[in-house]
Amino acid sequence: MADFQDQPSSVRAGEELDTAKLEPFLRANFSDENGPLRIQQFPSGHSNLTYSVRLGSRQFVLRRPPFGANIKSAHDMGREFRVLSQLHAVYPAAPQVILSCDDLSVLGAPFYLMEPIKGVILRKDPPADLKFPALTARRLSEAFLDNLVRLHNLDYAAIGLGDLGRPEGYLERQVRGWTERYARSQTHDFPEVKEVTRWMKEHMPSGCDAAVIHNDYKYDNVVLNSDDITEIVGVLDWEMATIGDPLSDLGTALAYWVDADDPQELKEVRWGPTTYPGSMTRRELVERYAQKTGRHISSMDFYLVFARFKVAVIIQQIYYRYRLGLTTDERFASMPRLTTVLLRASLRAAEAGKV
Repeated sequence: MADFQDQPSSVRAGEELDTAKLEPFLRANFSDENGPLRIQQFPSGHSNLTYSVRLGSRQFVLRRPPFGANIKSAHDMGREFRVLSQLHAVYPAAPQVILSCDDLSVLGAPFYLMEPIKGVILRKDPPADLKFPALTARRLSEAFLDNLVRLHNLDYAAIGLGDLGRPEGYLERQVRGWTERYARSQTHDFPEVKEVTRWMKEHMPSGCDAAVIHNDYKYDNVVLNSDDITEIVGVLDWEMATIGDPLSDLGTALAYWVDADDPQELKEVRWGPTTYPGSMTRRELVERYAQKTGRHISSMDFYLVFARFKVAVIIQQIYYRYRLGLTTDERFASMPRLTTVLLRASLRAAEAGKV
């Protein structure tokens, strides 16, 4: 299974770490390690940057904000470190963090180190040599959903995260906030935005109870056991985690989940092998969630509409940084196409009134 694991490679141009400053910091904190410093970068991901750092025999994963980012709340390394520090003991799928640094003289931005999680990460399609029969797809779907339920069932106050977010008025703030973020990063005229934002304001539910929510839960943010890919051993990218409406977290997972009978343009941009035979549908995921949690799901159409809009805005913000020349990552050049597809899908969900 080693060939199926997420492998780091050369650091992208413009995203190099200042080793002259990082190395003394690492050696001061890990004085027993005398071997060389080696740095590579994980090639996937579009927001916070993730590096493989080896110091002698010790291996770390380093997380830092993207270069040129000015969205403090979305790239707060200290906050992300604190969440994981509290979470790992009760939710082992959360990475185990090691050390945080807010001294800007080291890398020019806050960063933290965590233990690597070894395993398989699925992208759009499973690797050609990885068997993915219908039974495996089904069991993985179930594990994916059940793992989210475990997160939502945590007593966030008991683990010290009671002040992480403000559950009251969560949905209204989210809709307003993501609409404003779109306006600040707008580069194209997407006609769907006006219709979708109007619909969300008119159909906003009163909300659900509060829970720890990941806010970016999808297949390529989970790490699977190399010996049994239906077992989740890690969940990555906690930068947007907060205390909020758990149905909005489920909605985000649904926004990334493409069904086999969805329009072709949506299937072309899917984030995981969710269209493969055996995979649960969005509706089946929702029904299983309701069965496992007892939460009411009558407004899931709203949560899907909002989540697709939110993901579209996240992608638009990334493209905006590329457009301004704050990043040279050529993966971002085609992002307006993805934004268009997601906004269309959001509007279709609003018009259909179902997931």
